[in-house]
Amino acid sequence: MNILVTGGAGFIGSHLCDYLISKGEYVSVIDDLSTGFFENIVHLQGDPRFQYINDTILNKDRMDSLIQQCDVIIHLAAAVGVKYVIENPLSSIETNICGTEIALKLANRYKKKILIASTSEVYGKHMHAPLKEDDNLIYGPPSTMRWSYAASKLIDEFTALAYHRTKKLKVAIFRCFNTIGPRQTGLYGMVVPRFIQQALRDEPITVFGDGRQTRTFTYFGDVVEAIYRLMKCEEALGKIINIGGTEEISISELAERIKSIAGSKSEIIYVPYEQVYGKDFEDMMRRVPSSEKLNSLIGFVPQTPLDTILEKTVEYFSSET
Repeated sequence: MNILVTGGAGFIGSHLCDYLISKGEYVSVIDDLSTGFFENIVHLQGDPRFQYINDTILNKDRMDSLIQQCDVIIHLAAAVGVKYVIENPLSSIETNICGTEIALKLANRYKKKILIASTSEVYGKHMHAPLKEDDNLIYGPPSTMRWSYAASKLIDEFTALAYHRTKKLKVAIFRCFNTIGPRQTGLYGMVVPRFIQQALRDEPITVFGDGRQTRTFTYFGDVVEAIYRLMKCEEALGKIINIGGTEEISISELAERIKSIAGSKSEIIYVPYEQVYGKDFEDMMRRVPSSEKLNSLIGFVPQTPLDTILEKTVEYFSSET
């Protein structure tokens, strides 16, 4: 099978490429390296089952050619990270909405199955757990650019479902919850690589806000396996599915745990949100997924323990320094 992975030089995308090739699939990647890194896929260069195209998903002619040739599209390309989105709101919206529209339109033209990556950010300001795929969504005002990412990905979901319902396009949507592990960068606001790099340098570990906000974290290996299984699952078509771990932890506790695993002497300090992102910022205080639908569809739930994930990630960054 020939699989097109948009954003395949990114953190999740590059690991997905590794996984797909290990399964004997042929993989094409399009990535403009705006937030991805060629180093993530350089080891695949020369493999006859892999090709990389350095281009943007907004190039309709290039996308047309690639989608004609593939059997399945896994659409990961998007603006990533809170910091990046806040600093680049317009280009983030254009990439997320226009890029996905191009991918869906061409998938429909050539009748190709497509999986669309969404995000747990779409749930907004809920405080209950677990979050289910049919929950209502709660956002702040449009003047708070944090919500532009969630809203743009929600438009992607609406568009994908509209194609499925009106054109019978084979499409499934998966919402990722804080995927972490080796190759992830802290450049765009991702908390775990940032904490680990600070800890390994014995620099202050900077917790934004009061640290009481909670998250679950998912190992990349669990995520790419779930994506692959969903790609093979006909019952997933027309559905939105969470992919996320269920081990809830506060950001303060996360900082303490990383400090301990890294054997760090770092001080943990708290930095007000407005000092980092400006005054027009809101955070999500809790984000825990329901895995019921994922398990019912593919018989699989991410379950790599958080300490194991952190240990592997600390080891990776230790070897990089």
